Amino acid sequence: MPVATTASNESLTSPEPRRGRDSAPSPSYSITVRLHAVPSQALVGVVATAVSAVGGLVTAIDVSDSRPDRVTIDVTCSAIDGTHADEIVRALGATEGVEVYRVSDRTFLLHLGGKIEVRSKVSLRTRDDLSMAYTPGVGRVALAIAANPADAVRLTVKGNSVAVVTDGSAVLGLGNLGPAAALPVMEGKAALFKRFAGIDAWPICLDTQDADEIVATVRAISPGFGGINLEDISAPRCFEIERRLRDELDIPVFHDDQHGTAIVVLAALTNALRCVNKRLEKVRVVVAGGGAAGTAIVSLMLAAGVGDVLVWDKEGILSPTIDGLSDAKGRLARMTNPTGITGDLHDALRGADVFVGVSGPDVLDPEWIPDMAPSPVVFALANPMPETDPIRAARHAAVVATGRSDYPNQINNVLAFPGVFRGLLDARATNVTTPMLLRAAAALAGCVGDDRLNATYIIPSVFDPTVSPAVAAAISGMSPPRPAVDASDTQSD
Repeated sequence: MPVATTASNESLTSPEPRRGRDSAPSPSYSITVRLHAVPSQALVGVVATAVSAVGGLVTAIDVSDSRPDRVTIDVTCSAIDGTHADEIVRALGATEGVEVYRVSDRTFLLHLGGKIEVRSKVSLRTRDDLSMAYTPGVGRVALAIAANPADAVRLTVKGNSVAVVTDGSAVLGLGNLGPAAALPVMEGKAALFKRFAGIDAWPICLDTQDADEIVATVRAISPGFGGINLEDISAPRCFEIERRLRDELDIPVFHDDQHGTAIVVLAALTNALRCVNKRLEKVRVVVAGGGAAGTAIVSLMLAAGVGDVLVWDKEGILSPTIDGLSDAKGRLARMTNPTGITGDLHDALRGADVFVGVSGPDVLDPEWIPDMAPSPVVFALANPMPETDPIRAARHAAVVATGRSDYPNQINNVLAFPGVFRGLLDARATNVTTPMLLRAAAALAGCVGDDRLNATYIIPSVFDPTVSPAVAAAISGMSPPRPAVDASDTQSD
C-alpha cells in the first residue's frame, strides 16, 4: 500500500531551510510510521538501526497487531525537519522484509479539531440552574452591571479574560501568513494562558492589516476582556497599534512579541552574566534584528542599565548617519551605538560580550564568535531556525541559548506572558509600564538560584511552578502564593 499521511495529504517535507546534521531531532517533527513486516526476533533492532542510520531518534516501538505471517508495528521517531522525516520513511521502506503502510505526523494529529474549547463553570442540570445562569435570573445581573459597569469585572468572565489579537502578518518566524494560518498559533497561546496562569484567553484573528481597522475593532470588542495581548503583528505597524490602543483603552495592552520577549531575554542575560562574572552596565551587546522584538529588547536593556548596545539589520549596524531608515529604526539608531561603529554583523561582534539574535536563520557564522570578548554569550532566538547552529556555537561561546525546546536554555515567552497578565488582572491594572517589565525580568531571573545556575541552566523550565506566581507578584506588587507542588518539579503534564 502506498505511503499516506493521516494528518495531511502533503509531503512531510518542510519549506523551512534544512539544518546541518549537527542539529538534533525535534519532537516538533515527530512521526509514527506503521509498518507491516515479516515476523522476526531481530525486527525491532533492524528497524531501530534503520532509523538511527539516517540520524533519526526512535522514541517508541509498539506492536499493534500480530499474525502468523505478518506483524504490524508502530515506530515513533523524531526528525530534524520535514525533509529528514521523509528520509527516515524511505530508509524504513528500504529495509528488507518491511513495508511502510501509513505515516502519521504527530504534530498535525495534535491540532486536529483545534486545541481549545469552552466549558461551563456552573451546573446546568435543572430548571433552577437555568433560571439563575440564564433567563430570567441573568437579567438581574445585567441590570446590576448597567447600573455599575465596574461590576462586570467580578460578575463576568471579563475579570479573568484576555483577547489574543493578531492580523497574521508576522506569524512566528514564518512571515505574513494571514489570519487563518495564524489561528493555530493563537489557539496555542490561549492554551498556555490557561495552563500556566488559569486565564481564559480567546483567539481573535482579524481579516485586515490596516492599523485603523485593527484599532477600531479591538476598541469595539474590549468591553468583554480584562486585557489585550497583541500577537504576530508586523513592525512598524505594531508600534502604532499598541500605542494607540494603550491611549484609548482602560485595560492593559501588551504586545508579547515585543515585551514578553524582552522580559525573558533580560532575565536570561542577567543570569548568563552571573555565569561569566560580568555586569550588565559593563558589557557590549549586539542585537541582530531591528523589528518589534529587537526594539523592545534594546529599550528594556537600556532601562536596566546596559550602556553599550549595537543593532544590526539589513542596513548594517544602525547609526543616525544611515540615510533612508524608517522612523522606527531611526529612533532605534539614536538610542544605540554610542561610539558610531559601522559595518556588517561581523564588525559589530568584534569585542562584543553578548549576541542577541531576533532576526533570521544562519546570519551568524559560528567562526566569528572567537572574535568576541572572552566568555561570550550567544542568544540565537530566531524560530524555528536560529541565527547560528547552537551546537557549533557552543564550541566557542561560554553560554548559548535558543528559542527552541530541544536545546538547553530555551528563551520562551511562555515564561513571561502568563504571569504578566495574571499580575495585571489581579491588580486590575489599566496600563503596562517599564518598571513592571523590569520587575518581571528580575523576578524571572530570581527563579534560578545559585544552587541551580550553570551555563546550561540560566532560565527556569517553563514547567517550574514558581515562575508564573513570581512574575505575577512582580507585576501586581502582591506576595506570590505558595506553589502547589515542589519547585524542583519541572516535568510536563
